[in-house]
Amino acid sequence: MPKKRGSNEELLNPGARRFRPPEVMPRKLKAAIYVRVSTRYQVDKDSLPFQKEELINYIKYALNIEDYEIFEDAGYSAKNTSRPKFQEMMSRIRNNEFTHLVVYKIDRISRNLLDFAQMYEELQKHNCSFVSKVEQFDTSTAMGEAMTRIVLVFAELERKMTGERVTAIMFSRAEKGLWNGAPIPIGYKWSEEKKYPVVDPEEAKVVRYIFDRYISLESALKVSYDLAANSVKTKRGGEWTSKTVRDVIRNPFYKGTYRYNHKTQTGTEKPLSEQIIIECNHEPIISEEVWSRANAIMDTNAERSVAHLRNNIRYTHIFSKMLKCWYCGMTMGAGLDRPRSDGYRPSKYYCTSHNRKQGCPNRYISDIIIGPFVLNYLANMVQAAQSVSKRTRVDTLEKMLLRGKFFSNVDHIEREGLLTTFNNMVYGVARADFDPKKDQQDEPNNAELDLLASEREKYIRALDRLQSLYLFSDDGISEKDYIVQKGELEDKLESVNRRIAEIQGEAPEDDADLLQKATRFYIQNELVKKQSLDFKKAVSVFDKESLKDFFSSVIDTMTVKDGRVKAIRFKNGLTNVFVYKDETGPEEHESAVEASE
Repeated sequence: MPKKRGSNEELLNPGARRFRPPEVMPRKLKAAIYVRVSTRYQVDKDSLPFQKEELINYIKYALNIEDYEIFEDAGYSAKNTSRPKFQEMMSRIRNNEFTHLVVYKIDRISRNLLDFAQMYEELQKHNCSFVSKVEQFDTSTAMGEAMTRIVLVFAELERKMTGERVTAIMFSRAEKGLWNGAPIPIGYKWSEEKKYPVVDPEEAKVVRYIFDRYISLESALKVSYDLAANSVKTKRGGEWTSKTVRDVIRNPFYKGTYRYNHKTQTGTEKPLSEQIIIECNHEPIISEEVWSRANAIMDTNAERSVAHLRNNIRYTHIFSKMLKCWYCGMTMGAGLDRPRSDGYRPSKYYCTSHNRKQGCPNRYISDIIIGPFVLNYLANMVQAAQSVSKRTRVDTLEKMLLRGKFFSNVDHIEREGLLTTFNNMVYGVARADFDPKKDQQDEPNNAELDLLASEREKYIRALDRLQSLYLFSDDGISEKDYIVQKGELEDKLESVNRRIAEIQGEAPEDDADLLQKATRFYIQNELVKKQSLDFKKAVSVFDKESLKDFFSSVIDTMTVKDGRVKAIRFKNGLTNVFVYKDETGPEEHESAVEASE
């Protein structure tokens, strides 16, 4: 008779062994030891080696756990859980690798009740006990769990009280005119001797220039263009925008006024009663008179904007009055398109004949389509102008102009406009009938053009040298002399540009030509990079009115057909007609050109 095996329960009930669930098998004990110090120079009693030694002995002799792994974060605060080793440990706890999480003190893991509560919920979900050696808390027991929560409440209270004490100290320092560690504004540098920012002579020139130009131009955007054109960077090496210019103008630090606690964390202005303002606290860069004058101009501009809103002109449609319908030639109206998931609400443009049910079949077009198309086409034009030469094939230029995903459905550019563009870039004229081999009767004009071009370059170089002398030279000229000399050079340059325009048969312009305008905008927004340009980002950086002014300064009209840009007519008379891959027939070109004119 065979020998029976197993326990008495198994002998009486053989199914007990067969159907025993695997989870009743004992789980191997393994501890995750977490150690942390806020700085690398804490006293020995809280140092990492001390914590590790104490915890290893504790889990071996008090918890009877032999298997463990140590996770340590040095130099991290317990204010939040954004610590690399802590996050790694929690990830492995979620994989059920540990039965215990052991710390030296409860505040080593967290000082925030919410963070701890979330962590503790995860520990419970994965059957991992929390143990604190010093406080003798073990959340595997009801008493340990309750005491843990109580201690965390008081830990958070202590943190908040500490924050209040620090705030009180900061306010006390500010009332004495002492520096509290904010970013040092452009125009100043840190002095270890005075423990306070002092005037930086070179950067101070930039600040004075910004105030001077703003008073003259009365536009922060125009000042930012001016700074970009002269390759002037911000203190951190970035590009100037209308916002950063406004921040300089609005900052009373430049007139010697120290201001503390003037904004909330969201950037909104606090009431004057909550601010600390100390006049004549340090060396100024700008006089009280200049600062007040610039800010008065900015206040006036702000009031105009408010009045504009009160007149129910709430939205600026960037391409309004620039768009014409390809089918009927009507100027397209503008309205608001539906808001997108990210909060962006573009404009949409529609044929008024279609909207009035007068039979026009044209569909509307949105900023989402027209904005990236036009912006990237201007960028491609600027890039092409930098590399095109007499030896460049016209077909190669066409590929340059249609580079990028926004032109993937464009088959080609109508030939006449493409040739005109080529001549404009190579020979500097926009007329389609330009021929470098002109008749003898045109030679005097050519000679005069060469002379005028030389004069223009001379004045441009002189302006650059004058700018550098004023901003960066140790023996710089005075502001008065700079303004006078700059005005004289600019008048001479304008006179030369007007004469060149007359000879070329073009209408004179008050500003630079098409490519110069586009280039200025292009450089300002880092558009020179060979990648797709983000129209939505441009809208977020600049106000819509400024973008509208830019596009209207270089574009006369655009023709729209079936939700696509069909033709662009620029201010200098240049017209580019786009033929799409699904279009056929020679009549496309004639209709598009007529609609653009």
